[in-house]
Amino acid sequence: MNKLLKSLLVAAGIMVSATAIAADYPTKNIRLIVPFGAGGGTDAVGRTLANSAKDVLGQNIAVMNRTGGAGAVGMSFGAQQRPDGYTLTVVTREIASLPQMGLMRHDASDFKLIRMVNLDPAVVLVHKDSPFNTINDLIAEAKKGEGKVKFASTAAPNFYLMALEQNQGIKLNAIPYNGASEAIPAVLGKHTDVTMVTPGEAIAQLRSGQLKALGVMSDERIEYIADVPTLKEQGVDVVTGTWRGIGAPKNTPDEVIETLGKAFDEAMASAEFKEFMEKGAMTIHNMDAEAFTKFVDEDSKALAKLIQ
Repeated sequence: MNKLLKSLLVAAGIMVSATAIAADYPTKNIRLIVPFGAGGGTDAVGRTLANSAKDVLGQNIAVMNRTGGAGAVGMSFGAQQRPDGYTLTVVTREIASLPQMGLMRHDASDFKLIRMVNLDPAVVLVHKDSPFNTINDLIAEAKKGEGKVKFASTAAPNFYLMALEQNQGIKLNAIPYNGASEAIPAVLGKHTDVTMVTPGEAIAQLRSGQLKALGVMSDERIEYIADVPTLKEQGVDVVTGTWRGIGAPKNTPDEVIETLGKAFDEAMASAEFKEFMEKGAMTIHNMDAEAFTKFVDEDSKALAKLIQ
């Protein structure tokens, strides 16, 4: 058998195998990799979505937390699994930022993105007794001197802060904390002046009046804190936040991706998932595979301007 014929037969075999997988998919349990720890926001979204989707697919979806490297370990692990639709990964904004910083070996091109699940803007928060009442009050104070305003940073680098600093030509004194669970108490205790987190991470303190929101970093106001103006309304053109979605290894058959996409559409539309997201003040933002892929590409370019 000559090499050309052998290659054609191998290729044909791969195509037949992929078609067979897609035709009766899924026939066994599915694994969902969550690249952050159990109990966190990403884990909660992934688990609730998996639970809502399992009845649609007729198979259980088991969540596996694989942590480390600000999400890099879990997402890289997911990218390297068999492209058969039985290992999926929760992908987050870090898939767009970490590779550009040399902190992750894989990037979004190593996945077929299935659906965006949620998109939340950052909100600028200060203590209820803070002298700052608008984002421009804070900016004016920051312009009096570099590092004059103390910022409780949930990550390093903090892209929410970098976007504001670059747009306004200011520099805050960024003090590192391990996520919103530490940054918010730092503001409540008046150890720092301001922080930026997603609304869901601080909704309890906002509703109780312990924290004051200076502005939300979105194009339009959001329903959970509808009384808070956007930064754009205040003349500061900064829009940033975080997002989560679902991806599969890049060579997964398109038919499998389509089946999964429809299942996650139904899951996101379920009463269970809607109630969970509303309770957590998180925004469902269902974006199909094509639109999600384009979005991630554009966000990667936007982040590149901050990283350079």
